[in-house]
Amino acid sequence: MNIEEQVELLMQGTEYGDEELKQAMTNELRQRLIEAEKEGRPLRVYCGYDPTSTDLHLGHTITMRKLRQFQDLGHEVTFLIGSYTALVGDPSDKNKARPILTEEQVAENARTYAEQAFRVLDRERTKIRYNGEWLSKLSLVDLIRLGQNFTVQQFLARENFAKRLEKGEAIYLHETFYALMQGYDAVALQTDVQVGGTDQLFNIIVAGRKLQEALGQKPLVGIITGILPGTDGVQRMSKSTGNIVPINSGAEDMYGKLMSIPDFAMGTYMRLATRWTPHEIEAIEKEVASGRMHPRDAKMKMAFEITSIFYGEAEAEAAQETFIRMFQKKETPDEMPEYQLREGQTVLDVILAAEMASSRSEARRLIDQKGVRLDGEVLERGDTPFPHPGVLQVGKRKFLRVK
Repeated sequence: MNIEEQVELLMQGTEYGDEELKQAMTNELRQRLIEAEKEGRPLRVYCGYDPTSTDLHLGHTITMRKLRQFQDLGHEVTFLIGSYTALVGDPSDKNKARPILTEEQVAENARTYAEQAFRVLDRERTKIRYNGEWLSKLSLVDLIRLGQNFTVQQFLARENFAKRLEKGEAIYLHETFYALMQGYDAVALQTDVQVGGTDQLFNIIVAGRKLQEALGQKPLVGIITGILPGTDGVQRMSKSTGNIVPINSGAEDMYGKLMSIPDFAMGTYMRLATRWTPHEIEAIEKEVASGRMHPRDAKMKMAFEITSIFYGEAEAEAAQETFIRMFQKKETPDEMPEYQLREGQTVLDVILAAEMASSRSEARRLIDQKGVRLDGEVLERGDTPFPHPGVLQVGKRKFLRVK
């Protein structure tokens, strides 16, 4: 790719909330690429990940996909594990203080993070670092000197802090340390580019750039990726809302969940989660808009692409065939779990006993939405005795042979 093609690809799916800022970052990225080419060196690129949990979903991997784009263009990528920042907790996208984790919890979570990241990143070309390497060496005086570069007003102007202040909710002093710590990560790594989601805009564009400049370095280019919506296409992908696409639940589950997203969200998914170039995405969207490609076919193409990133083409192909057989041809799977019906059990009892729903309320919701069928017939009520043995279907992908 020439420089302009690289810039177009690397800025794909970015959001800054301000067109002037986006243009400024685009121009700076172009200039860094030109300089790096002249100097014959790769750009130093990193993204930080706080190991606050062990279960990653597709939304967590969007910045990893951007790092992989930099890798494929020959740049040096560091996957930074926030072993120290996780001890504070990032307040960026929170409306209250995050619980502070112990060092043992962080270490346990960190063990699984990098391994999951290698499903997107090139293992051989990825540097793994822990920010405890340098943050643990900062003294109280060092922290005070870093803090001299910022005003209290800058922190209080942040949207989440401003809302909490307005509601009279507590803002703890330690929460302001997070941006200083992340900004110092950029200094320690002498980075050219930092990747992060829109919730990291302040930490990257304000804290990182300001500290680098204050300490004699050239301020980084911030690549701010959009936030992936969940399977509802609207709300941010989050375990708490149940709209996630897990990355460790198997190819069939991933493919099926991707096929469930609404058509209007396909563009966002293609730009944030696939390996496709801007021109390839534009071609697909034109085909759909003109009627030459059915939206379902475009979605299948997208679901195959994303699934193959995590599971390879062979498993993605098998998942696609299963989906076609089960949902397009309305066939039930050949193999499914079996359950021995007990006297007096209701429909709800069987669903919960077979763990086809996580709670009684979820089971009731599925029944109300006509998402529970027995031998193809919709079951209208959950409190009635289970009608008869047969194939029970709960939602789109769960089947149970009741005997």
